[in-house]
Amino acid sequence: MSKEKKIYRLWKPISYNEIWENSDTSILDDISSSWLSRRAVLQENSTEYAEFLNQKKREHAIETGVIERIYDLSKGVTETFIKEGFVESYLSHGDTDIPKKDLMNHLKDHIEAVDFIFDVVNQNRPLTTGFIKELLHLTTRHQKHAEGRDQFGNKSKIALLKGAFKVRENNPTRSDGTVIYFCPPEQTASEMDNLVEIYNDLIEKEKHPLKIAAWLHHAFVSIHPFQDGNGRVARLLTSLVFIKFGFFPFTVLREEMEVKYINALEAADEGEPQRLVKYLGETQKRNIEKALNIGEVAATSLEEVEDIFIKKLEKRKEEKELVHALLQKKNEIFDFCFQEVQSYKISISEKVNGGTIFNINSVSFGKLDEENSRMLEIQNRPNSRIAKYSEENKYHFDHEMRKAWISFSIELPKEKKYELLIPIHHYGYEDNTLAIGAIISYYDQKGNGNYSNFKTPPHIISIDNNFESKRKNIKSYLESALTVMLAQIANEI
Repeated sequence: MSKEKKIYRLWKPISYNEIWENSDTSILDDISSSWLSRRAVLQENSTEYAEFLNQKKREHAIETGVIERIYDLSKGVTETFIKEGFVESYLSHGDTDIPKKDLMNHLKDHIEAVDFIFDVVNQNRPLTTGFIKELLHLTTRHQKHAEGRDQFGNKSKIALLKGAFKVRENNPTRSDGTVIYFCPPEQTASEMDNLVEIYNDLIEKEKHPLKIAAWLHHAFVSIHPFQDGNGRVARLLTSLVFIKFGFFPFTVLREEMEVKYINALEAADEGEPQRLVKYLGETQKRNIEKALNIGEVAATSLEEVEDIFIKKLEKRKEEKELVHALLQKKNEIFDFCFQEVQSYKISISEKVNGGTIFNINSVSFGKLDEENSRMLEIQNRPNSRIAKYSEENKYHFDHEMRKAWISFSIELPKEKKYELLIPIHHYGYEDNTLAIGAIISYYDQKGNGNYSNFKTPPHIISIDNNFESKRKNIKSYLESALTVMLAQIANEI
């Protein structure tokens, strides 16, 4: 007796509803304004930024094929290809699982598709079903077959239908035997028309780009309009949205495929899109944090560097009046962090019976006219630890710029003293971006200090007028740091 086949009907007629509209986009909002202002500077002057963009394109081109199992490519060669470009002679035996020529052809298709997306954005072409079919044709130009199943359920290779919507069901089978049903072929064309109409309406209504990108990605995947290549086209369409709004191509890294990407899509299938919105935001935030540390001046000709130098001096004169407002905002962020730590200190002190000493020391960013040597000396006390922290987390830190910090310490009777240092300082090359860090150290009874193995990247935020929206994520970051510190102490006593 044959076992009954399990069926999961994933596709439902697509719509943009309140659940998508109410998604939390703060992961990108916290940092986006800093990036968009910095991007304008880099686009004008930086050859390093242009190369960074090219590397992001190559990363997308490689990883989109790896996660679709079109080919495999070793991590070592992947890094070389991203940095240097696609050069066949870099490949050694065992670096890939398909013939070298086939690999290079697939990579060429993928990179040209990404370039096409950038061209489309620059030309301000509207999204149409015809354009989406063009994307499929580009990405599958050197792909001859798709995987299918015969009437008995056996896998087989079938000729790939290019540049057209599917004419037969494309229902994959999960490892547990469940068959996933996407949009049926007879409804695909109308659903794709609906997708384009909704997308253009969202653009016209100026909805948040992260919401648009996540919704478009999920809607397209749930339709699965093509015989093959749906994942690649979905990621390109998502990239189009991000690039249109000044961000980066959307790339799913192979190590994130199952644990983040697929899980987020499946949650969205069940009507919970927040994980997908957050994941897409994470990928953009990761790229932004790297890009904020790109210098705008490269050592080219003396004349070019001199021109940039003079322009920056003029710009500094214009911005002088903004410095005071910026400093006020920095101190507002410092005050919020201090109040959160102070509140926790009071709370835990009331729960612990004598003997253990809880203490807070801090210094703010100060006032604009407050440049005395004592103030600067206090601000600079943790410079060596912050410098080490910034080096570990690969971002630019200028010792001379104003900074603030909060030190929360727990001293056990006749034992160690533990300290959580929370430095608050500029991030990258712009003064309108702050890093809030977390550095745990411990000291013996003689005062000798050691760094904890606790590693956490800083929380990066833009300094703009919308601080209220950032409070939730800052509070979450501080609570996480305090949790780790307390857990480490509890494990050691």
